[in-house]
Amino acid sequence: MKHNAMAIDVGTRIIYSALAIMTIMFSAGKDLIAQTNTSTVVKNIVIVHGGLVDGSGWKGVYKALKKDGYMVAIVQNPTISLADDVAVTKRAIAAQNGPVILVGHSYGGVVITEAGNDPKVAGLVYVNAFAPDKGESAAALIKNAPPGAPVPPILPPQDGYLFLDKAKFPAAFAADVSPDVASFMADSQVPWGVEALSGAITQTAWRTKPSWYLVSTEDRMIPPDAQRAMSKRADSTVVEVKGSHAVYVSQPQAVAHLIEKAATGALVVGQEKARGGVLAAK
Repeated sequence: MKHNAMAIDVGTRIIYSALAIMTIMFSAGKDLIAQTNTSTVVKNIVIVHGGLVDGSGWKGVYKALKKDGYMVAIVQNPTISLADDVAVTKRAIAAQNGPVILVGHSYGGVVITEAGNDPKVAGLVYVNAFAPDKGESAAALIKNAPPGAPVPPILPPQDGYLFLDKAKFPAAFAADVSPDVASFMADSQVPWGVEALSGAITQTAWRTKPSWYLVSTEDRMIPPDAQRAMSKRADSTVVEVKGSHAVYVSQPQAVAHLIEKAATGALVVGQEKARGGVLAAK
């Protein structure tokens, strides 16, 4: 009996030891899996439209990004003042669960340059957009357009708001968009506040955050050479596309592709820039 008890005791200890080893191995395996699954891809995209239009034109880009598994928020910024547009954008950023890629088109580039200082923002994407520096506004950048650049058909202010000449809207803003869509965009213009146009940057996000820039080579609102100059100054990763100012409508896949490149690279590039102090040192 004594012999049997000892044998059972030894057997029990062996089983417990084996279970303990298995538990340790299982825990280590879970840790390894967790490390392997750690993603550097930013899954939250916040898009800020420009002046004269609203966020509905981004439906094609939205659908492409959603199909690829991204969470997408379209900011319906009122374009009355820069301060209000930044506040609306920051609310959209705050609603996201995790890091954000902030996208801006045209005047929306001014908004993301200011709102992009939010700690949640991992990277900026400019889509033929203004990328001002501290103290600059969209109005200041327009005044400094390259010689011979097309002059946007902006009508004189009406009660503090701007519009494009409807007849000239398609050629200036949406030359590569279907005529019926371009006509609708012209007739559904959103008033663009003079105060928004003159709103100046107080802190430049692209100095501390990595940025990507899509240049539209056929843009007749913001000259391509001006886009190239701004993107170079911001040290942006640049992609050029043959398209109009409304490239986000006419070529949503190309725009979505650049946004996804930013989402894939922003966290890594941001860490490298922070270590090297490249952007901050400019």
